[in-house]
Amino acid sequence: MTTTSDLFATGQADAAAAFELRPTDSPTPAAKRAEVLAALSFGTAFSDHMARISWSESTGWSDRRVEKYGPLLLDPASAVLHYGQEIFEGLKAYRHADGSVWTFRPQANAARFAASARRLALPELTEEDFLGAITALVRTDAAWVPTGEETSLYLRPFMFASEKYLGVRPTREAEFLVIASPVGPYFGGEVAPVSIWVAEDYHRAGAGGTGTAKCGGNYAASLLPQQEAYAKGCDQVCFLDASTNTIVEELGGMNVFVVHTDGSVSTPELTGSILEGVTRSSIIALLTDSGHRVAERKILLTELRAGIADGSIAEVFACGTAAVITPIGRLAGTDFNLTVADGGAGALTTRLRGELTDIQYGRAADRHGWLRRLV
Repeated sequence: MTTTSDLFATGQADAAAAFELRPTDSPTPAAKRAEVLAALSFGTAFSDHMARISWSESTGWSDRRVEKYGPLLLDPASAVLHYGQEIFEGLKAYRHADGSVWTFRPQANAARFAASARRLALPELTEEDFLGAITALVRTDAAWVPTGEETSLYLRPFMFASEKYLGVRPTREAEFLVIASPVGPYFGGEVAPVSIWVAEDYHRAGAGGTGTAKCGGNYAASLLPQQEAYAKGCDQVCFLDASTNTIVEELGGMNVFVVHTDGSVSTPELTGSILEGVTRSSIIALLTDSGHRVAERKILLTELRAGIADGSIAEVFACGTAAVITPIGRLAGTDFNLTVADGGAGALTTRLRGELTDIQYGRAADRHGWLRRLV
């Protein structure tokens, strides 16, 4: 139900053409690739190539190419290894019923990537180069885009400081790459409610920090609390604000939504310490389209606990590119253990997930113009 964008025929094609193809000398045999695509997990297998652009302060962005996927050669003094100057993005390529391949709102990812670069004092990549890189890579490795239900080719653009230098200052050399991984559902198997542990001793980010940037440091900070969540029998961790330790912010890698029994929906407001998710903004648009009142506001943990306990909160769900929309069935902490109504498998959560994935896979009309054809 989607149509080819004019951008696919003009600007996008030109941007992809700027990337020189340097094909691998050891392509994966078709039979081996078929084995991989028949038994997908998340982020464990990778396609044959990667897109790449190099940058230096003196020459700018140069040497656009698609080359063999393989190890990177880094000097032990590379700045990223010492000061963590790096950023990344995540988006997917979807195979439609007619065999074409599309991605979802890549311009939003390009804009967030540029914003992350600014915050980490890295060179900003243009939208044209960002879109050209993912297009060139997917066209080269189109055979790696799976066809099964809930499957896609996960795209990981990233940039890191590559200069050999131990002084503390912004890098004068950087590398931008895109790699691709055929994936199944993030949590594996059928979509099912997850349990959440509320971290009260650790925080993901603070005011003035890097919370709005998609950088590895934010995720590294979430891993110890994530271990604690596992130890408590939970699937994911939820963070509170660093200032008061009372306001719900986000999970380790996903935004949060709360559905009230009156049909209204709330989600934590963007305060500078929460990542502005592409899936989050898409859900707000879909909810608004269908007449739901959506409030972006502060959500106190006490309010969330009380609403789950008295039934005035009907559903809670998390969202992100990797997991799409995931129902939350249980919320636990040091002194509480609450089950969301109906175990978390709510009607609105289920409908929203279906509506969003139907657009992404071309089964429903793309009335917002979110899709962009790659192949």
